Amino acid sequence: MKRVISTESAPAAVGAYSQATTNGDVLFTAGQLPMTADGELLDNESVAVQTERSLSNVESILEEEGLDMTDVLKVTVFLDDIEDFDEMNGAYSAFFEHEPPARSAIEVANVPKGAAVEIEAIATND
Repeated sequence: MKRVISTESAPAAVGAYSQATTNGDVLFTAGQLPMTADGELLDNESVAVQTERSLSNVESILEEEGLDMTDVLKVTVFLDDIEDFDEMNGAYSAFFEHEPPARSAIEVANVPKGAAVEIEAIATND
């Protein structure tokens, strides 16, 4: 049975979606922008800072469900410029030092709200 997850420690959903959903075994986050919990968009910050903020939001959502980054199975990173890959990867690596999850990094025409990065994750409760 699907259950919606919501935390005040990450930006609120601003549309017809949830911060995350789970069936009790697998958790899917929505794409997380580099936005603070109070709604400040960090679109003028470096790609490294935007990556850190996006992953901190993922981390906050996982914590709401009693999970952490070691429970992440798969991450998808959307970049508005694939040339930013190395900078994103440097910041990303700090969140997954041991046994990192599978990952895709994709260049897209635009990231919502003019950000340089958006990150979504799939985690397990096993």
